[in-house]
Amino acid sequence: MTELKIDGMTCGHCVAAVKKALEMVPGVTAAQVELESGRARVEGEPSLDALLAAVRDEGYQAAPAA
Repeated sequence: MTELKIDGMTCGHCVAAVKKALEMVPGVTAAQVELESGRARVEGEPSLDALLAAVRDEGYQAAPAA
């Protein structure tokens, strides 16, 4: 599992957009995105760079969660 910190989400629409973008990345089997924590958990074997790019393409900032 990969966990990301997502910055810039303010509402349910943001969460849905990030979740959909992550689910479209090759290798992702499931994605959960939480507005309150600003975190996303991604299951599968995707490329980290592809995940970060997918989030950036939606207009948000992402980084690996510490």
